Amino acid sequence: MKVGVFDSGIGGLTVVKSLIQHQLFEEIIYYGDTARVPYGIKDKNTIIRYGLEAVEFFKNFELDLIIVACNTVSAYALDEMREISSCPIYGVVKAGVLACENHVDDKNSNILILGTKATVNSKAYDNHLNTLGFNNLQVKATGLFVPLVEEEIYNGKILEATFEHYFQNTSNPHAIILGCTHFPLISDALQSYFGEKTKLIHSGEAIVEYLEQEFTFSQKFPEPKMKFFASENPEALRNIASKWLDIK
Repeated sequence: MKVGVFDSGIGGLTVVKSLIQHQLFEEIIYYGDTARVPYGIKDKNTIIRYGLEAVEFFKNFELDLIIVACNTVSAYALDEMREISSCPIYGVVKAGVLACENHVDDKNSNILILGTKATVNSKAYDNHLNTLGFNNLQVKATGLFVPLVEEEIYNGKILEATFEHYFQNTSNPHAIILGCTHFPLISDALQSYFGEKTKLIHSGEAIVEYLEQEFTFSQKFPEPKMKFFASENPEALRNIASKWLDIK
């Protein structure tokens, strides 16, 4: 199978890493809209327009499916994108919700949802989780994490100060939904801050689990073909992909 992965910037590479580790696809086409990142501060209509433009980009390839790695686009634009797409489109929000249901046994558990301002305002996670019976939710817009990850700041004093800014009045959660694909890059620091008992739910692992429920993958692809595209400075994206994904 050939898959397209779309993200607002470089964060979706964390989803690509999970796809590679689980050897699901023969070819992966990545498109990051690096010229217009971040999406999390933009309005709904703009987010939908960007999502539709991504579908048009992927029409240059014969894809079997598209994964929307961006939580903000997954929250606002999937229906419109599906209307013009010739292949199925899957988003990470529903996958993250199902992962929470699969890995958190007690519906009264304290769940902390982290995301961009737009994702949080959409209430996409809250509404789905409430429907499943999870009502003890804390939701925080933590948009400052996006530029920190884009600057490759994954630990240290600046990140620790940002944690204090966001979490000083947060009760300790049983699980954290990392509702932005940038956030897994700081998962080690988050785990250290909240402790080992807190379960982190990662968009990449969640979408793999979701796809494995939806499809039968009868063949493994240990060395998938990969192509990386960006709306601005594609060489920088490829350099980061090479570093994060340990590819040549």
